[in-house]
Amino acid sequence: MLLFVQCSEEIEESSHLGTIKGIVVKHETNEPLANVKISTAPTTETIFTGEDGTFIIKDVPMGDYSIKAELKGYLMEINPANLIEMNQVVSVVVEMKDDNALNSPPNVPQLITPYDNAFEVGQTVDLSWTCVDPDGDEIKYKLIVKNNRNDDVVTIEDLSESSYRLVNLSFDTSYFWQIVANDDINEEVYSPVFKFKTAKVPQNRFHFVRQVGNNLNIFSSDETGNFFQLTQDNVNDLRPRKNVSAGLMAFLRMNEGNLHIYTSNLDGSNAVRVTQNPISGFNNNEIDYSWNAIGSELIYPNYNKLYRVNKDGSGTNLVYTTQDGSYITECVWSNDGSKIVLKTNDIDGYNAKIIMIDIMGNHLKTIVENVSGAMGGLDISVDGNTILFTRDISGFQNNTYRQLNTHIFIYNLITDTFTDVSSLSKIPTGFIDIDPRFSPNEAEIIFTQTSNDGLSRKDIYKISLTADADNGNYSRTLLFENAWMPDWE
Repeated sequence: MLLFVQCSEEIEESSHLGTIKGIVVKHETNEPLANVKISTAPTTETIFTGEDGTFIIKDVPMGDYSIKAELKGYLMEINPANLIEMNQVVSVVVEMKDDNALNSPPNVPQLITPYDNAFEVGQTVDLSWTCVDPDGDEIKYKLIVKNNRNDDVVTIEDLSESSYRLVNLSFDTSYFWQIVANDDINEEVYSPVFKFKTAKVPQNRFHFVRQVGNNLNIFSSDETGNFFQLTQDNVNDLRPRKNVSAGLMAFLRMNEGNLHIYTSNLDGSNAVRVTQNPISGFNNNEIDYSWNAIGSELIYPNYNKLYRVNKDGSGTNLVYTTQDGSYITECVWSNDGSKIVLKTNDIDGYNAKIIMIDIMGNHLKTIVENVSGAMGGLDISVDGNTILFTRDISGFQNNTYRQLNTHIFIYNLITDTFTDVSSLSKIPTGFIDIDPRFSPNEAEIIFTQTSNDGLSRKDIYKISLTADADNGNYSRTLLFENAWMPDWE
């Protein structure tokens, strides 16, 4: 009898026990979470979820329970479980949110400079903004910039500072910019869109070439040294020639290994290739071409031939062919369009001549011939009576075309006389003067001065043809450092 009563009590007690089983998953994704600590209140036992996120607690007395789930990196979750029937199995699904669930996104970024609708902004603009994260999280920024000229969208990612410098902006262009803030926890937060407009294209009169990286690029400057880069770093451009009447800039650009004439707007935009056959000769750094006065045509050399072409690239015509097969390296067109001055040379750049032809290709005059050494740097005065050129008076010749004592000369067609401008302006010993051009009023000459070692930096100077002229001396003034191939229009 005692044994029977004891067994009956055990059976009655076990029949009042139940089971709690369940699964723990990640909020929203329902990804099972393993190793989640599961405990109950009132206390039964503590267990951990398996790899599939499931758990089971057996032999739980009947009653009301709270199921607590804990896992590092997640917010604790408590779910109810009620055992009200004998041998009941209660199933529980626990969704756990990670610690970031209570994290707040960054505040909306506030744009500071330039202010909205700013105008007359330069080509370089410093953008700045401010943004705060309520939780102190690190903020990464994305800058988005658009403009009203084209469909280009510039996006700068992963900025850690609340400022950024935009460079080489186009003139007379409206830009729209926006900042996107991200704390890597919440959704991105977008700022308002601000607008600014750059200044109009300055009417600079000076243009020159400067090396940027491995390429030559063209720069535009005013008389006080405020300049901007007209061409891009990734191309090789040289010999700028502005035409005021056409409102265009011409220059030489290397294209697939060949040199061609291009034209562009005065801010460097809308670059268009003009020549179909390349400009060719013995040395790309010596080759030059010329506009006509009204900016409708250009002339250029191709080995022993001289061509003329319309500024839009149409109507290419042969003007002149050298009789002895010598190369045409430089050419300049008179203001009235009636005369063209050429510099010719052999394949090494020597045995040079300066001759004058008419527009039909007829020979008019030989100005210089039968001299040793390098010559070049042609220009012609507005009245067509004065020719500017350079000559290495040392007569030195070698296979690297090194020049030892190159001077600027002015030749007067009326008096048939030569003036050594470099000597009168006291050229420093060991230096040479190259690439001369008349100033717009022809009272000055702009040119490049550099060491005769052929390696040193080149600088652009000007010589006044009136200062101290009574004493037979001209003064030279530094204009631009680390620059050459000047143009002054």
